[in-house]
Amino acid sequence: MAENMFLYWGSGSVPCWKAMIALEEKGFSGYKNKLISFDNNEMKGEDVLKLNPRGEVPTFTDGDVVVNESGAICEYLESTYKDKGTQLIPSGTKQRALVLQRMNEAVANLMHKMLLDYLYEFMETKEEDMNPDTLARKTQTLKDELNRWNDYLGQTGAYLTGPDFTMADVYFFPFIGFGVRLGLNLNSFPNIKSYYERLSSRPSIKATWPPHWKESPGSFKPLTGKM
Repeated sequence: MAENMFLYWGSGSVPCWKAMIALEEKGFSGYKNKLISFDNNEMKGEDVLKLNPRGEVPTFTDGDVVVNESGAICEYLESTYKDKGTQLIPSGTKQRALVLQRMNEAVANLMHKMLLDYLYEFMETKEEDMNPDTLARKTQTLKDELNRWNDYLGQTGAYLTGPDFTMADVYFFPFIGFGVRLGLNLNSFPNIKSYYERLSSRPSIKATWPPHWKESPGSFKPLTGKM
């Protein structure tokens, strides 16, 4: 089945990483793929645009089925291939509800509070130009958010929703990995730090680790020391 799949992806993209972890977990490591260059704007190339008019990645095909958007790809793989690889969304009602909650919580909160509102602020603003009050407010907002996830992990143990790796972890880990890449200090969040270190060795995550991260250090260090 993997030979009928194709993924367009970019290195270091949180959405792409999420889809790739799901593909590995479902046992489709042999899928065909093309690494596109963001620097060269290749996501706007004809081969991507004919499948995804938005010109974005990940863009995924499974035979004649086209699925775009990382969440849709992940849920398509789980619902279409329930009997393959890791069961990423539990069948039990209560546990399934918790996994779905954490999946959507990660996107709604971490994406905005960590990636958009905090980290990108520091990527685009020189330290000397930062407003101290804005810095303090955004730092506290991010700290509060990470403390929430640190508490979740303290309650559940090994993974985000309990003893098993689920789709919640597929959604959550790339955000934390991206944050660490950009200099996020996890020392004040011991449960997240332990989780990050443990899952970094998981085969699906090792296999999909952004290739350019292996070759170069993070290029940006946000001001997270006060956390």
